[in-house]
Amino acid sequence: MFQRKDDSLSSDFDRIFAQNIDLLLRIAVRITNDWESAEDVVQDAFGKVLEKRMQFPSDEDARYWLIRVVKNGAINWSKRKLREFKAYEHWWKAETTQAKSSSSAASNGEEQNQDAGTEQSAEHELLMKESAEEVREALAKLPENLRVVLILKEYEGMNYKEIAKVLGISEGNVKVRAFRARQALLSLLSEGGTHVP
Repeated sequence: MFQRKDDSLSSDFDRIFAQNIDLLLRIAVRITNDWESAEDVVQDAFGKVLEKRMQFPSDEDARYWLIRVVKNGAINWSKRKLREFKAYEHWWKAETTQAKSSSSAASNGEEQNQDAGTEQSAEHELLMKESAEEVREALAKLPENLRVVLILKEYEGMNYKEIAKVLGISEGNVKVRAFRARQALLSLLSEGGTHVP
């Protein structure tokens, strides 16, 4: 659909953008759990279309290509953030261990018990978050291939055939992944004590 002429390219791009922006943002937000990052991922996808002056046989092909690019970009962002978090967590544990060692030498040990109580209550507050947050967290724990199918099926309402086209796998494989994703999600939620109607 995209043609080489700048004015035609611009109007085709505007149409494809308007048709897909909301869907792409929803997918990116579900994967990254971060609105600003989702916007960046979607902007990068549309930037590739413009930069490469891409031509698609149809608007539907453009949509599937964009979903694939956004999905991959969001997953890459999530993996990068996880690595950064683990590095920060490692640093934080080293710092707090050093700080506790220093303070324990100066205190009589009673203050450490108070700190442990504070940590437990903070942990308790974290566990008491609303059910929607727990579902998002459980979803994030699913393997990537299952999580993406579930997001596209349950949150975006795509059918098995559309998902198969986006992911480049068979429709039967999509159905198997969707089933496994639901089972794994329910298992994770039941472990956490969350009941989903």
